[in-house]
Amino acid sequence: MAGSVVTLLVVGAAGLLGGEVCRQAVAAGRRVVGAHHRTAGALPDVAWAPLDVRDRSAVLALADRVRPTAVVNTAYRYDDWAVTADGAAHVALAAASVGARLVHVSSDAVHGGRTEPYADDEPPSPIFAYGAAKAAAETTVRLVDPGAVLVRTSLILGDEHSNQVRLCLAATTDGGPRLFVDEIRCPVGVEDLASAVLELVDSTVAGPLNVCGPEALSRVELGGLVARRHGIDPARLRTGRAADSGLPPRPAEVRLDPPRALALLRTRIRPASTYLTPPGLTPPRSA
Repeated sequence: MAGSVVTLLVVGAAGLLGGEVCRQAVAAGRRVVGAHHRTAGALPDVAWAPLDVRDRSAVLALADRVRPTAVVNTAYRYDDWAVTADGAAHVALAAASVGARLVHVSSDAVHGGRTEPYADDEPPSPIFAYGAAKAAAETTVRLVDPGAVLVRTSLILGDEHSNQVRLCLAATTDGGPRLFVDEIRCPVGVEDLASAVLELVDSTVAGPLNVCGPEALSRVELGGLVARRHGIDPARLRTGRAADSGLPPRPAEVRLDPPRALALLRTRIRPASTYLTPPGLTPPRSA
């Protein structure tokens, strides 16, 4: 059995990252309970449990019933403070109530954006609602469990059904969304991130930790990689500038500085250009 964890409770297990954490944990021989909101995932070796993280009593009751050794919280909703912030508090309280190790997945959205990379321990500086919710979640988790690790990550990439890849593919269609040349992130493959999360489950690392791709890309650059991966001419991408979009403000450049995680972890976190390049081909050089 991998590590020392006997039972792993994954909250948000039907999502992209949560599902991959479950898949890898089961493959490593762990007992996995997957908490989901509406629809259970498809993995047959996961014990699926419905859960509304907004219901504090329900979260505490599930932890008491399962008695996990560790909890991984991947649950969030972009436009719902109660799920993202309050839900994180409930999960942290539940993990603490049974003495479980907690790995809380946070986001680069906690930062306000700048050209210089953000170190692991920089305090949140959110400028939009989702970032504020993720920042509040971090604050509560650290108060409830100072030993928890807060995984600050960036855009999570998966197959053509994952949100970030679907957005890029949609930008190659007539009338599709525009990808912004002035919005920069550090994308990470879901398999790499899930592997890193499971390493952290078995560690004693505490506090915020940047776990992201080592390559900063604009949305347009990322879209070009996705397009090529799927045999589409990147010239078809609809592009623009966030500054000219008229959309509500959100961070422009958010570069997470990941050297501490890269040194701590055995998992190889691949650059997006490598992750999205088919085997046998050479990744294009990013601008």
